Formats: sequence, structure tokens, C-alpha cells
Amino acid sequence: MFVDQVKVNIKAGKGGNGIVAFRREKYVPNGGPAGGDGGHGGNIIFSVDTGMNTLMDFRYRRKFKADNGADGGNKKMTGRSAEDLIVYVPEGTTIYNNENDKVICDLVNKDDRFVVAKGGRGGRGNVHFASAKNSAPEISENGEPGEEKSIRLELKVLADVGLVGFPSVGKSTLLSAITSSKPKIAEYHFTTLVPNLGMVRLDNGKDFVVADLPGLIEGASSGTGLGFQFLRHVERTRVILHLVDMSGTEGRNPIDDFNKINNELAQYDDNILSRPQIVVATKMDMPDSAKNLEEFKTHLSDIDVNPVKVMPISSVTHSGLKDLIITTSNLLDETPKFPEQQEYDDSVEYDYDESDEKPFEISRDDYGDWILSGNRIEKLFQMTDTTHEQSMLRFARQLRGMGVDDELRKAGAKNGDQVSILDFTFTFMD
Repeated sequence: MFVDQVKVNIKAGKGGNGIVAFRREKYVPNGGPAGGDGGHGGNIIFSVDTGMNTLMDFRYRRKFKADNGADGGNKKMTGRSAEDLIVYVPEGTTIYNNENDKVICDLVNKDDRFVVAKGGRGGRGNVHFASAKNSAPEISENGEPGEEKSIRLELKVLADVGLVGFPSVGKSTLLSAITSSKPKIAEYHFTTLVPNLGMVRLDNGKDFVVADLPGLIEGASSGTGLGFQFLRHVERTRVILHLVDMSGTEGRNPIDDFNKINNELAQYDDNILSRPQIVVATKMDMPDSAKNLEEFKTHLSDIDVNPVKVMPISSVTHSGLKDLIITTSNLLDETPKFPEQQEYDDSVEYDYDESDEKPFEISRDDYGDWILSGNRIEKLFQMTDTTHEQSMLRFARQLRGMGVDDELRKAGAKNGDQVSILDFTFTFMD
């Protein structure tokens, strides 16, 4: 089964906890703090696997979680860092953040890989908190939580040439005639339900990949028919072979077909029409095809979208196929790769600057208790070791430094009010 779009949830590993420990060796009664740091949590890395050609595997596994780092040990020993979790995807996979629909990365080459979710750093042991005023601190940090994201994977086939057109114009027949591919061919519409790929090899050693896409109909860009879910595969093609049926057996006008398909392509992404387009006049072995072709050429000059060339063929008799292949190959040599529909900047997506976000927000629940929320303050709490009093006092100082006390007073908090952060509740003291 061909699967080209799927949503998954990923969670990087949490960092290991730092610990509170002291040297307790013979003849060293006051050895000082010796708590080690936690190990780094595992990253989640997406990498290209050239042997994959579908996202079918993700239909059965929608959640990926990396391992957590190990806790620190005594004698200043750092916990073991977790192995990164590598998730393999086919060439041509684009990864989107499902919450804001922004592109995280685009994996198109065989060696491409990207850290999509970063593992948390290990918490610091009490050895880092020793000072002249506190030579035996009972303070340590829990590991930083790993990044958690909901993402969408979209596979866009890596083809040099895309075959587009109405259903039953001969796309699959052409693909089978010029490549060794064996797509399903039948005398009814929407025979092709998934993109088919084929390799065209020329006598001079050159080759290029052709994609036969499911037939488009009017309204495809807005979701009608099968076309919408496969239009994304046209984005990576450099040359478009626009097949138009000249036989008239379907009762349609060739020039109207040409205009409707181009309109659907423009509605989906107007940049698609900027790439070279060859009109392939198909079924020229039929009786009325020659006359219809002349009428088509007459009206073609009145259209804004002018193709590079109009080339008549018959996939049944193989007439015109050699010229079509050579022309397409020469056009590919002159045509660079086109940029993606949406550019992305990995520094914006990956190296997120928390300073742009409010450190906390204050709200009240139905019982009148105060609730502190926000990524920064919640992460600060999650990294606080609540089992030691000194760690909790340090957390209280951090809240005061962030301005939480002042904001609670401004909001109307009074002595004895309950304040919650995640699943932890404490009493506000003015």
C-alpha cells in the first residue's frame, strides 16, 4: 500500500537526574559534596533510508520515544547519556510541525538527517552548588525534559518529469511504453490510484525518472477526486508532460481540458506553471485526432500558459515517443531544480529562543486557587528536586526573581491562598 502522508507524535529522552551525595571515606570525614550529573537524554533523529518508498510503516507505529539519560552517581560520576533514536524515512520526505504547519526539515538526499526533537540535558549534582557560604549543599537538579512534538510527514516523490492530465488520457500507457514500469491500465477512469514511477534510459547513458500521477479533474485543487492528495508530488518535478487526449472519444474539448488542468495546478501552487511544460497530444492513431490537434494549436496562442512544445504521440504504435524522450531529456539539462513551496529555517525551528515567550501566566480555577503555567516556569519546576528542602528554597528564590510573587500580589493573591504548578501545590505567603 502506498502511504504518502501521516501524523506521528515524538518525544525525546529526559536528561538524567543529578544527585545529592557526599564523600564518606575512611580518614575523610568531611570530604564535601560528590553528587554527579545526569546523562543527556536521547535525541530523535529522522534520517533518509534509500530502500524505502512509502510511509506505510508509520501506519502501525504513531509514537516514538527516545530513552532517558541515566542518573548521576556518587564520587562525581556522570550518568550515561542515552542513545539517539533514529527514525528512517524515504527520500523526499518533508516534516511539518503539526501545531503551526511550519516546515521543520526536508529530507531529499540519501545522507540527509535532522534532529527533530532534542533530548534534555542532564541535571547537575550538588557538587556544582558548593560555595563559601554553603560548603555542603543539599541541592541538585532533575534532568531537563526532552522536546515533545506532534509532526506530520509528507512524502513527495522524487521525479524529474511529472505526467499530468485528465483521467484516461494515456498517462499509464505512456509510462509503460517508455519505461519498464508496469502500471495498471484499463478503460475506465481513475485506474491509477497512487503515483507510479518509471526510469527512462537513453542510448547515450542519460536517464531520468518519470512519475505517473492519478488523473486530475476540475476542482482537484479544492479536494474533488483523487488529484488533491497527489498534487504535492508535482512540486519536485522539473518538467511537466501535460497529456491531452486528441481523439475526442471522451466527448471533451482538448483546449478546455488543457485550460482546466493548468487552472487546477495554479490553484494549488502558481509556481508550478513557471516550470517547463510540454503538451503531449495523445491517441494520435485515432481517426479525428489530427483534425482536433490542428484546432488545438490554433487556440493555443490565445492562452497565457504557452508550452515549450506540442508533441503528438501514439503509445500504441510508439509513434513520436523517441522524439518526446529526447526533447524531454534536453529540456531537463537546461532546467534547474525549483525551490520548495515553503522555505524553512532550521535555526528558527530548532534553536528556539525562550526569551521571546512570557516566562509564566497566572490564572484561577473554579475553586479560586491560583495556577501558574508556561513552558519556562514548568520546566524550572520539573528540574527541581522536591525531595530536598534546600532545592525547594532555591526554587522559591527563582520564582521571586522571575517576578511571580509580585504578579500574584497584583492579581489579588492573599496569605494562605493555594498556588499550583503542574501537580504541585503550595501556600502563598505574602
